[in-house]
Amino acid sequence: MLRIPINEQGSGLFFQLIRNFVRSPSGTQAIALFGLLIALLFGLNGLNILNSYVGRDFMSALADRNVPAYLRQASIYTAVFACLTVVAVFLRYAEERLGLLWREWMTRQFLDLYLRYPSYYRMNDSLIKSTGMEHADQRIAEDVRVFTTTTLSFALMLLNGTFTALAFSGVLWSISPRLFLVAVVYAAFGSYITFRLGHRLIDLNYTQLDKEASFRSGLLHVGERAESIALLNREERMSRRLYRQFDAVVENFHQIILVNRRLGFFTTGYNYLVQVIPILLVAPLFIDGEAEFGVITQSAAAFVMLIGAFSLIITQFQSLSSFAAVIERLINLWYAIELTQTETVCGMDFGEDDDRIGYEHLTLRSPIDHTVLVDDLTLSIPHGTRVLVAGLDATAKDALFKATAGILDTGTGRLIRPRAGRIQFLPERPYLPPGSLREALNPDAPGIAVTDTALLETLHTLGLEPVLARVGGLEAEQDWDAALSVDEQQLMSFARVLLAQPRFVLIENPSGDLDPAKAGELLRMLTGRDITYLTFGRHGQRDGDEPIERYDAVLELKAQGRWSWKDNGRRWLGPGDRPLTPQAPPP
Repeated sequence: MLRIPINEQGSGLFFQLIRNFVRSPSGTQAIALFGLLIALLFGLNGLNILNSYVGRDFMSALADRNVPAYLRQASIYTAVFACLTVVAVFLRYAEERLGLLWREWMTRQFLDLYLRYPSYYRMNDSLIKSTGMEHADQRIAEDVRVFTTTTLSFALMLLNGTFTALAFSGVLWSISPRLFLVAVVYAAFGSYITFRLGHRLIDLNYTQLDKEASFRSGLLHVGERAESIALLNREERMSRRLYRQFDAVVENFHQIILVNRRLGFFTTGYNYLVQVIPILLVAPLFIDGEAEFGVITQSAAAFVMLIGAFSLIITQFQSLSSFAAVIERLINLWYAIELTQTETVCGMDFGEDDDRIGYEHLTLRSPIDHTVLVDDLTLSIPHGTRVLVAGLDATAKDALFKATAGILDTGTGRLIRPRAGRIQFLPERPYLPPGSLREALNPDAPGIAVTDTALLETLHTLGLEPVLARVGGLEAEQDWDAALSVDEQQLMSFARVLLAQPRFVLIENPSGDLDPAKAGELLRMLTGRDITYLTFGRHGQRDGDEPIERYDAVLELKAQGRWSWKDNGRRWLGPGDRPLTPQAPPP
């Protein structure tokens, strides 16, 4: 599994995320909010120190039965508490405001990187998943939220602990130097033992997040594929899979509970002793008349504050271990995105030409076992030449389709194709994005504006007017997988191509789900609109084969990467082919 621990490299990426935020356009507002937080922390600690002295005098007046002093100190006590309330509320508000600002900026950064090709595609293929980079969605949605709010919370706790330690060290030293030294040694000892007992929680929490996400993904899969599961009677198999995923969740969490139990024996006892130690050490001073009674309560409060400042590792270790796992997951996500964006991952060179699709010594390999799928393919397909890419090797056809689209990077050679917007791709499984039908049909190509009249005319041409009425019009938003049949979705995809008017379109198996006569009609529409098509299917004597008369040429992909090209009875050979007798031109 690809994991970068929080070592020198991991911490470098961690601080890089923070530096990028500070230097962003939101950084000025963030710095102002952070400055306000520091000022409020100073005010909070100053009020806490004042509160300790007011509390001392209040308890001493109570012990001496001094009613005027008691009432005076009570009024001061109330005023200090009121000020503490105001400062604490504004401190919480500023912290949440800064956390939201940071989360908003950081989520946008991850989304921009994740949705930039090829990140989202390569991180969802089997190779990336095998490295442990699953559930990028959870890392962006949930881990970013935890990272920003918890980082800010721990930073403030650290600053507050530092201010508290500086402020109350003097108070505790003035009461008893020995008590101050005991607090330092006690906190250091407790921190060391806590880390030794609980360090396994970091790895366990990291694993728990992944296992929870896997179980949730399994449940989502059942909802998304409910009809297929019901038709195939796969409930029992899905149940076994979900129970295995949930058992993994339970087993890992059981390990977390065991570590927490062992850690709890120490931290609970540690926290109880904090309340007793200052009284045991200061009470003799009161008994000997060397200190007022209020000094006992003041020393107890100061000791607790100082121990809390020194003992952040102890009091927050479980939260810190979960937080460390979140940091590690985000660091690994950032690193994985950078890997997908590395230009050296692809050995192919790309060029642009709106008038042709060209392959120059193109060799494609399987991303799984690196076997050769297409070997040294060299040909040029000019605009106007309708081509059928055929052959029994579906993997090779799929590889060439993806390589032409620019989403396969396990190859070498040069590939020339029209610029974006002048070429479109229709995968075998149609896709209509979420949103209204108008948004789904509008081309994404820049500079192309489609009117409602053109939309309605295209739908009429394809016989989709009844579908438009059924789903509620162009502005309706539907789950298109459920609202439309597969062939209706394919027709909508063709409508998008007709509206975009590209120079070339590549189609996977156009006769797969559509009626053959309907598929032929659609291809004739493309020809009539001067759109050159390359279809990836098969031809021969079997049902579902592509009629060869629809094409000007056939590119046949064969075993072991071999290929052949047939055009009007002439055949140019690929590597390893034997000469073949020229065939008569198609009728």
